[in-house]
Amino acid sequence: METDLIGLIAAAIRRERERAGVSMSELAKRAGIAKSTLSQLESGSGNPSVETLWAIGAALGVPFSRLVDPPRPQVRVVRAGEGPVMHSEQATYSATLLASCPPNARRDVYRIDSQPGESRISDPHMPGTVEHVVLGSGRALVGPVDEPVELLPGDYVSYAGDAKHIFTALEPNTTATMVVEHV
Repeated sequence: METDLIGLIAAAIRRERERAGVSMSELAKRAGIAKSTLSQLESGSGNPSVETLWAIGAALGVPFSRLVDPPRPQVRVVRAGEGPVMHSEQATYSATLLASCPPNARRDVYRIDSQPGESRISDPHMPGTVEHVVLGSGRALVGPVDEPVELLPGDYVSYAGDAKHIFTALEPNTTATMVVEHV
């Protein structure tokens, strides 16, 4: 992960923790991570996985994007291969934040790149979260863990993000666009 992204994440975690008025120990407990891990992340010496950042965001009651999105200019172009990328520890899966929700909006946009193998199983996000996925290439099983839907390029699915859900690439170089809608 890029050094400037790690610094941005460190500052964002510290800012959001202080805004929430919780101690490092309390946040680590709520997120289910070691206090030493949180300390490393806040100091900029850690390299967080997407699962760790989702857990911290959920524990703070903030969208994942608030922890990884740099300040944005008036016009923003994210070229293929650019943007803050978070990698899964569970699967060959990465999520690139393309756009986070501006103040008073409630959505984030991600580009997903995934390979066949282990499924990316996501724990429930904040209550009321809805995910929208449009498959760009390949083939994938996407949706609630107990009833995922097979998608082909151009197919769309929407499902509750506040319940356990899955993304499984069925073909090499599977890509998708995901919009996470926060209530």
